[in-house]
Formats: sequence, structure tokens, C-alpha cells
Amino acid sequence: MSQVFTGLRNKSALVWDVRSGRREAQLWCCSAESHMAHTGRRDAPELPDFSLLKRLARDQLIYLLEQLPGKKDLFIDADLMSPLDRIANVTTLKQHEVDKLYKVELKPIVSTSDQLCFLIRPRIQTVKWIADIVNSDKASGRFRRYKIIFTPQKFYACETVLEEQGVYGDVTTDEWAFYLLPLDDDIISLELPEFFRDNFLEGDQRWVTTAGSALRLVYSLYGPFSKVYGIGRCAKMVYESWRDQVEDGEQKARQPEIGNVFLIDRDVDFVTPLCSQVVYEGLVDDIFRIKCGSVEFGPEVTSSDKSVKVMVNSQDKVFNEIRNEHFSNVFGFLSQKARNLQTAYDKRRGMDIQQMKTFVSEELKGLKQEHRLLSLHIGASECIMKKKTKQDFQELLKTEHSLLEGFEVRECISFIEEHINRQISMIDSLRLLCLLSITENGLLPKDYRSLKAQYLQSYGIEHLLTFANLKQIGLLVEQQPGETLTVMESKVGKLVNDKTAGKLTDAFSSLAKKSNFRALSKRLVLIPKSGEEYDLRVPRDMAYIFSGAYIPLSCKLIEQVLERDGWTGLEEVTRMLNGHEFAVTGGTNGTEARIKTDPQRIILVMFLGGCTYSEISALRFLGREKGYKFIVLTTAITNSARLLEALLDNHA
Repeated sequence: MSQVFTGLRNKSALVWDVRSGRREAQLWCCSAESHMAHTGRRDAPELPDFSLLKRLARDQLIYLLEQLPGKKDLFIDADLMSPLDRIANVTTLKQHEVDKLYKVELKPIVSTSDQLCFLIRPRIQTVKWIADIVNSDKASGRFRRYKIIFTPQKFYACETVLEEQGVYGDVTTDEWAFYLLPLDDDIISLELPEFFRDNFLEGDQRWVTTAGSALRLVYSLYGPFSKVYGIGRCAKMVYESWRDQVEDGEQKARQPEIGNVFLIDRDVDFVTPLCSQVVYEGLVDDIFRIKCGSVEFGPEVTSSDKSVKVMVNSQDKVFNEIRNEHFSNVFGFLSQKARNLQTAYDKRRGMDIQQMKTFVSEELKGLKQEHRLLSLHIGASECIMKKKTKQDFQELLKTEHSLLEGFEVRECISFIEEHINRQISMIDSLRLLCLLSITENGLLPKDYRSLKAQYLQSYGIEHLLTFANLKQIGLLVEQQPGETLTVMESKVGKLVNDKTAGKLTDAFSSLAKKSNFRALSKRLVLIPKSGEEYDLRVPRDMAYIFSGAYIPLSCKLIEQVLERDGWTGLEEVTRMLNGHEFAVTGGTNGTEARIKTDPQRIILVMFLGGCTYSEISALRFLGREKGYKFIVLTTAITNSARLLEALLDNHA
């Protein structure tokens, strides 16, 4: 245990609660008391068991594999490798006559098997590659059987490609309806990171039905839902897709396990994913990239020359207790945990043989596992500290918080310029530019041109296309003349003057991309009063996930709608968010909905376009405060880097 204590000695650093530079840095407290006292309500309901989703997916995959009897080689799409591992491991696949496993690499194959099975996402490029394999086999006179399993569904476009390439009759196609992967007790993912770019940038709505089908699966296993709330254009389409599918299917009367559902589009709140994460789970994701519920810790964490892959979920007792904590509290908890573990080890002294036997058979294995995990999380925390407690990071947080409050904006622009010119980080520079644009309702034309020119000079002219994407999605825009004072007047004037349809559309689309963050922030009180001290050990609201500087807009909307049982009284807010809000009562009667039974207090929140670990931590906090349990269903887990990488268009 000595190395555990060594790693915890003399931990002190700057606490991350810099609020616009107006607050002094404090020493991190490393006492046991620094662990947050999460005194939530004790009557929170039990969560449904989502392992059923895994079993269903595994059984269906096995059924599809058995439809191609005999030995076969399986080719798997790269981004299906990790999800597949959570559903059916290599041993399971081998039991069903899968001989060799290959990753889809879009190059000639080396397989000698007479039966090839392809487990892929419905992408045209991959289907063309398979068609090339079939045609090359035909040309060399080789006979094989081919089966393509599309997941989560096959698209008409893919079948058309097979037809065009002349191989439609040579392959059999099937669907593996693997919609949902439970990542934890309260997190379910569609594992579709491309949903964000396809839907919000390209305007490609093919995944809407997929999201509707995923919701239908939850409904059929854990429904019926009493109320469905939502906001956003995509949310409305997913709701309609789900409703159409439910109307087609039979409805069973049974006791629901999930009472209410809230659908929300990612473009309703871009500010939250663009802020630096400071809760432990969010930081681990930012620095080490959590992939499909597991993370790979490198030699800098393990203090050896090997990397270790760890599942980060509620089964990891150490992680489960620190995942939602503000990072300034983490070392205090870990040091207390190390002391408790040492005490548990010390118990063995003075034991007789029988007691020692009991200790070894019942406790030792658990203690060793906990010791291993504790060492890893201490290593990870030290690694985070090295990267994130530098003066640069303090300045970065100060700038972010100033932007959120609309305070010292010119100083913020100078900081961003310096950040770009020093080439600190391409993605971070872009993130700060987007945060500046959204919080200020667009940049002044001269600032936009100057910052854009500096960025392109620093990071390369190929990012010109990225700026076009960011403008289209509304993340980085310049204010139009006169827009700062009277948005509506200038738009209406434009509509009257421009008779042509094209200009009408332009006027509407630029109106739709308005951010209105400052007005929303005032209306929903997203920025806590700066004069008050904020104790991160005992948080009073969801702002703790951003050091007390900002309550995430997405989570605040959910809280308000649940409190008001709908959008009544939030008309001004929905208008600023471009509407598309809805609240629909389901099959249960009004009395049952009013009595907060257990299922009524279980709320499924579906994020369309991705959700961050910080938002999940905020919802867990809200659940503890209000006696709710939130289940997060997301198209994929995201963070600022993933969000912006999806919009990059550099062909360097």
C-alpha cells in the first residue's frame, strides 16, 4: 500500500473555481471532509434492468450467424468492434462457427474461407468494397457464399449499390437490430457518433427512423410512457417516427418501468459541450477518451511499461464514488479511501488460522481489486493534474467563465488571439471561437475576419471548409449589420425588400441560427450570482459541474419542464430556442400521472446528437435533489473535441 500513500502525499494545487478572475485561488483540500456530501432524497426509485437489451442483441446476432451454417470468416466494421465486444465476445462467436475475425479495412482481403460474413454499418463506401470482393472472386472463378449483416438497419441506398455493381443476387443481406448498448446502470447509447454531423450539418435524416426504433424498443420493454416532452426539430421527428411505429404495433397493458421521456436536440444547447469539463468522469473522457464504456490508461498512469484497459462504470467501486465529483474533491476522497484500505489490510495482524482462512477466502480478493483500481485512479488523477493545473488552464477557465458572464469580452478576444498565435491546440482555439460567437450572438464583422485570418494562418488554409461548416450549423457566425440592436426589424426589412425566394430563404435561415444565449441565461438564471461564495464540496445546484460558473442549459430546461409539467410559462424561452417544443400525455390516466409513483419518477432523457459526461453528472445531481432517477439515452457520448472534430473538413 505504500505506493498508494506516496502518490497522495502533499497534494495541493489551484482549485478550479476561477470565476472571471474575481476570485482567489485556494489550496486543494486533501482532508476526508473534502468529499462532497451528496445528501439527496432517500426515496429515489430503482432503475430498470437494462441487461435485457444486451441479451436480446446477442441472441439475434447468434441467430443471424447460424443462418450461414458451417465455418465462416467474419469481417467487422472498425467502429463496431468495441460495441460487439460488450455484446458477444470472441469465445461466443467461435462457438457459432466463426473461424477468423478481420477488421474492415477497405483493401483486398486475405481470407481463404468459402463463407464470408460482413457485419457493417450501412455505409455506401463499405458496400462498394464488398461488391469489389465479390466481383474479383467471380473474375478468378472462385465460388464463395457472402452474407452482409447491416446494423442497426439496412438502407435502400446500400441495396441499390449492390444492384448497380451487379452482385445483388450473389449476396444475402440481413439486419441486426442492435439499437441500444447499455454503458452503465443509467446510460444507454446508440453508438452512432455520425448522427450529429449527418443530421445537423448535412441535413441527412436517415438516422431519425433509427432513433425512433430505439425509442420503440425501450417502450416495448419498459413502457408505456405517461408523458413525452421534447424540444428541437429532430426531437419532434423522432417522436413522430416512434409514435407511427407504436401505432403499427400491438399495445400491451402492463405496469410501466419508465414513466416520462424527454427528447432534446444537441443544437438546442451548444454552450454546454463547448465548456471545459471539470468533473472527474468528464476529465477522464477529455484526456484519455472513454470509448464504449471503457478507457485505456497508458504507462504514465500505470507506472509500468504496459497499458491497462479498464471498464469505467458503477461496478468499479472507487470510480463510482468519484465520477460525479468536481476534481478539486477527488484527492481528498482517494486519500481517505487509501487509509480505509490500509486499515482493512491491517486487520489480518493477530488473526488465528481460522480467521485468516476466512479473511483470505472472503475479503482478500475484493481488497486487492480495490487496491488495483485505487492505484489506477490515483495515477489518472495525477496525470490530469499535470495537464490541467498549469497556469494556461487557469487562464483558459477564467476566459470561458468571462465569456459565459459576458464580462471583459475584449480581454477574452485577446486571450483567444494569443491562444491561436501560440498554436497551443487547434481544437481548443476553435472551441473558444465558437464559445465567443454563441455567447455574443455572433462576432462583429471585423473581429470575425481578423480571428478567422489568424486561425487559418496558424493552423492551415484547409480549415476554410471547417469555417463554412461552423457557420452553417450556427456555431461560428458574424453579426449582420444592424443585427445587434434590432434583429427582427432588420430581418423584416430584408424580407420586404428581397422579393426573390432565394433571399427569403437566406433571411429565414440566418434568423433561425440566432443563439440568444445572453437573454436565455438571464431568463433561466443560468449564471449564479458572482458575489456569493460557491462551496464545491456541498454543491447547491447543477452549476457545480462547471465550478459554480454556469448551469447547463439542457439540464435546466429539463428541470423547468418537469417542475411545470410542460412548457407553460416557458413560451419566451422556446421562442428564443426556435420552437419545436411539445408535451404529449401517453396512455396512463391523469390521476396516476399526478401521483408520483415510482415509474413516474424515472425519466428517460434522449439526447439527439450526443451528450457529455458533465450533463450526465448534472442530471444525477438533479435526480438526488428532487427524488428522480434519470436514464440518459444518447446517440453517442460526446465532448468538445468530438463535437468539433465531426465538423472539421480539412483534407490535409
